[in-house]
This record gives sequence, structure tokens and C-alpha cells, in this order.
Amino acid sequence: MATSGTTTFDLNIDDVIQEGFERCNLKANSGYDLKSARRSLNILFSEWGNRGVHLWKVASYSQSLTAGTSEYTTQTGTNDVLEAYISTSSGTTSSTTDVSLTKISRSDYAALPNKGSRGQPSQYYVARESAPKIILYQTPDASTYTHLKYFYLKRIEDVGAYTNTPDIVFRFIPCMAAGLAYYLSMKYNPKLVEQNKLIYEDELSRALNEDGQRTSVYITPQTYYPQQ
Repeated sequence: MATSGTTTFDLNIDDVIQEGFERCNLKANSGYDLKSARRSLNILFSEWGNRGVHLWKVASYSQSLTAGTSEYTTQTGTNDVLEAYISTSSGTTSSTTDVSLTKISRSDYAALPNKGSRGQPSQYYVARESAPKIILYQTPDASTYTHLKYFYLKRIEDVGAYTNTPDIVFRFIPCMAAGLAYYLSMKYNPKLVEQNKLIYEDELSRALNEDGQRTSVYITPQTYYPQQ
């Protein structure tokens, strides 16, 4: 038998809301029902921000360094900075040299004695404010390494209009529908809350487990030499 030959299935926001209400054995009967469901979907996407790194929301950015400036505001919509390095140029040509930076905690940064000393940065601290900042140590002199490059985790975009498609990959469509049904059942059909929560957590767990990088991992035991 013939197959469709397409792999473009997706749902718009209106379809997602309809699916969520149907899983609660309900229908959206008013404009307020639609507004309430859209609000719940936005809250659901915010909750996913607490569920680890979503690979489809990882992006890279190149920031020009300014001599004597250690703090740089990240891109709009940044949730966290995952990795950072300094570079001799904004591109990736054969003559470009990159040096990886070590991510440190707030406590480690606070313990640094001379935060204003200039030189080649080797560490960075992410101040996770409403608009996260990258703070470098040492403060760059921007003589050789002129750019800061980093991989950052973006927030999932807001739902917006009902005709929009959600800002997710196809792997997360099942858990999105299940999650919205769980949120809607708390407001409209409490008898299904426990059932929908179990379905949602199961769907989300599978999606998160699949959303990983298939690379080899090598674990080497540390060698310990006791002092004589």
C-alpha cells in the first residue's frame, strides 16, 4: 500500500486546545475557554523550562568583546548559557582560534580577589536575572581574543495567535497535548486530574529521554597515588 510520502504533520494552537478539551471529555464553548486554555499552554511551556535542556532551543551567538568590559547581556529570550569560549574572530575560518571558558558559580566568582584585572578571560559566571548576563574573568583586554561566543538555551516562544503553530519539535507534540489536558482538567474536570497527570508525565519522560545527543561517553577512573 502507498504511504503519504510526507513528514509535515503539525498542530496549530487551535488544534492543540481542541485536543486538550476532548481529552477532558469537554468542548470549548466560549471565548473565555479558549483564552483560559491558551494561558494554560503558556504556563505549560514555562514549566518545561524547569525540565532540563531542550536541544531544539539551543542556539549560538557571537558577541564582540570590549576592552575593560566584563559584563555582557545575553540575547533576548535566553534562559541559560550552556558553554562559552573566546575567539580571535566572529567566524569559523581556518585561521580562527578558540579558547574554551570554564563556567563557575556565583560563590566562585565572589571569591575571586581582583575582578577588574585585565587579561585573557578563562572563566565566566552567568547571572541568571530576568535578562541573564555573562560576567567574564579576567576582564578582557580584547587584544588577541576579540569575540565571546556561546551556546545558550532559549525560552520556548509564547503561544500567540490561535493560528500559530507551537514552538516545539514534533517529538514533543504528544506530551504537549497531554500536558494541556492535565492543566485543563484541574480547572474543568477534577476527576481526570490524576489520570491526565500520569499520562502527561509518561509522555514527557519519553520525549525528554529521546531528546539527547547520541555520542559516545568515556569514563576513566581517577588514578590515586598514595604519599609514601
